[in-house]
Amino acid sequence: MSRRHEQRIPRSKWTRDHASRLRRTPDTTAPIIYPPERRISDEYHLWDTWFLRERDGSIAEVDGYRIAFSLSASSSLLPGKRHDEARIRYFYSTDGREWTYGGPVFPEGEAFGSRQWAGSTLLDDGTVYAYYTAAGHRDEPELTYEQRICVGAGGTVSTDGDGLRIDGPWDHSVLLEPDGERYQTQEQSMRQDGPIYTFRDPWFFEDPETEETYLLFEGNTPIDDPDPERTYNGCIGIAYSETGDPADWAVLDPLLDAERVNQELERPHVVVRNGRYYLFTPSHQHTFAPGCSGFDALYGFVADSLFGPYEPLNETGLVVANPENAPFQAYSWLAFGHGDEILVTSFFNYFDLNGLSLDDVAFLPEAEQFRRFGGTYAPTLRLQVAGNRTRIWGELGYGRIPLERESLAAPDRVRYRATDDGDEDSDGGDY
Repeated sequence: MSRRHEQRIPRSKWTRDHASRLRRTPDTTAPIIYPPERRISDEYHLWDTWFLRERDGSIAEVDGYRIAFSLSASSSLLPGKRHDEARIRYFYSTDGREWTYGGPVFPEGEAFGSRQWAGSTLLDDGTVYAYYTAAGHRDEPELTYEQRICVGAGGTVSTDGDGLRIDGPWDHSVLLEPDGERYQTQEQSMRQDGPIYTFRDPWFFEDPETEETYLLFEGNTPIDDPDPERTYNGCIGIAYSETGDPADWAVLDPLLDAERVNQELERPHVVVRNGRYYLFTPSHQHTFAPGCSGFDALYGFVADSLFGPYEPLNETGLVVANPENAPFQAYSWLAFGHGDEILVTSFFNYFDLNGLSLDDVAFLPEAEQFRRFGGTYAPTLRLQVAGNRTRIWGELGYGRIPLERESLAAPDRVRYRATDDGDEDSDGGDY
C-alpha cells in the first residue's frame, strides 16, 4: 500500500449542529409521486437500483443497451418482507424509458449469503464485476444479519436479435469484512444494545484526478461508550486497490462519520463535477440519533479531493427530501452526472399513508400494504449544482436514464428559489 494511504487522514464529520438545522426547502423538496400507469415489472417488487458502469463511472452501453440492476423479490410477498428474500435481477433498455426483464444475475444458490443486498456493477475490458452485500448465511435455520462485501467476477454481456444476456461463470469471493478497529463488527454492535450494525453497499470508484481505484461502502465506527447517542455511529467507509484489480482491496479509515447523528449512511457514491467531489448517501428518518430529526432523504457533502475535508451541501447535508405530506414516497436515491447537471434516480416506496409511520404499515390489512407500496422505479430528478449548493429543478419519467450524449431541454416548470431580497429568481441565480 502506498505511503499516502498508510497515513491516518482526519475524517470529515456530519455533526449534530448540521443536523439540527435540517429543514425542507423548495430547492430540496421532491415533487409528489403518483402511481405510474404501469410498473417496470408486475412479477417483482423492485427497490435499490444501480447501473452497469465503466471504470470512469459513466453508464456503460453494450450494443446500444444500458443495464439496470435492482434488488428484487416476488410481488406476491408482503412489501415489508421483501428484504428477507432479496435477490439481484437485471433489466435492459435501448432508450432509457422502457426496460425489459433479463433475469437473475447469479444462478440460484451460487452467491454468498442467504440473500443479496445492494452493491454496484463494473464493466472492465469486457468482464463484469458484480459487487454485492452478502446478508446472513444460507445454512442457518433462521434469518441472520451478518454482512460481508463480496464480488462475483467473470461475467459477460452478450446481445442478439432477442435482446441481452448476462452470463457467468462467476468467481465469488468475500472482499471485505469489518475489522473491529476501523469498522464495527456485528458482535460489537450486539454488545452495545443499539441499532443493528451495517457493513454493506460496495460502490466502485476510480478517481479521475489520480486514476487510483477505490471501493466505497456503508459502515459503523467502533464505540466503547454507554451513551445511547453513541450507538448511532454511521460512517462512509473506503477501501483501496493498489494494483487497480477490481477484486483486490485493502480497507482504509472512513471518509466521513455521523457519530451521534445517524446510524445508516447507505449506498455512498461520488460524482465529480468541475473538479469537486460530491459525496452522496441516502438515509432514513428513523435512523437519526435521539435528539436529532431528519427525513427519508438523499444527503450530500462536497470536497476538493476524494479524501476531503467534506462540508455538507446546503449547509446541512440535505439534497433531496420527500415532501412533508408523502414522507416515505421514495428511497435509495442514486446520483450520476449528465452534462452540466446531476440526475437522481430512486424507487417508488410507500405512498398514500395519510400520516401513518412505516411501523404502522405492518398493521394494515394485507391488501392495503400491497396497494400503498410502489415497488418500481420512481421519476428521475434533475439536480443543479454550484459549489456547495444544490437545487431540484425538474424531473424526468419513471426510471428515465437518458444517453450521455442526449441533450435535455429546460424543465416545463422550472423550480423557483428566493433571492436574498425575497424576490423570486427564475434563472436560479448562481446556478
